[in-house]
Amino acid sequence: MDEQQLAELRATLAAELTRLEQSMNTTAEGLKPVELDQTAVGRLSRMDELQNQAMTRNLHERQEMKLAGLTQALNRIEDGTYGTCTECGGEIPLARLEVFPETATCMECTA
Repeated sequence: MDEQQLAELRATLAAELTRLEQSMNTTAEGLKPVELDQTAVGRLSRMDELQNQAMTRNLHERQEMKLAGLTQALNRIEDGTYGTCTECGGEIPLARLEVFPETATCMECTA
């Protein structure tokens, strides 16, 4: 991988990180406690809110995992290990990095 390709992947990772952080801020609003006041919201509406909150919590957990992967990928770029499989030490093909720039493993080690 040459310097231009690495710079493009770094820019992709940084843009994805920014987008994800903005999305996580929005998602965080949905994690606020559900109002249990009987007079404020009907029973079915509360059940819907609790279900929505559970789905939002699941989304937020996936976003946190993605955030960790993006941050680790940027750290690997900085320390010069980006593009090297963390499991076997082999080279991760550029085509894989272009599709999944945060990946830390080659196809063989992912399976």
